[in-house]
Amino acid sequence: MLVEVERIDKDSKEVVLIRCHEVTEEVREIETFVKMRHGSLSGTLDAKQYEIPVTDVYYIESVEGKTFLYTSDRVFETSYRIYELEEMLKSRYFLRTSKAMLINLMKIQSIQPALNGRFTAVLSSGEKIIISRSYVKALKAALKGE
Repeated sequence: MLVEVERIDKDSKEVVLIRCHEVTEEVREIETFVKMRHGSLSGTLDAKQYEIPVTDVYYIESVEGKTFLYTSDRVFETSYRIYELEEMLKSRYFLRTSKAMLINLMKIQSIQPALNGRFTAVLSSGEKIIISRSYVKALKAALKGE
């Protein structure tokens, strides 16, 4: 597959075009990846509202009825519930890893077994996330692309 990148002036609209003989699984994966790179979530930090690109979010956690978006260096509070974010982000490589957490699969550096059938995901930020036993099967399937 030939890949070309063309620079355009700032007044032109950016477009990603995939020209193919057939829409294969590989083409669908590229399309999904490109679509995943767009979008943002609203979050609050120090009484200021921010739009956080979805690709900057490492994981999302619900604690005591509040939901937080974790990036490499900041934590934002969001008004969304964890189940709403799960639905919104399931096509963007986010996966539930416990009752109160979603993880960005694109931010996982490694995964290792832990105690009692659980796993530990090490994120590219160095942070470790526990994957609950009941979500391990879904994680394995997602990592295999199923």
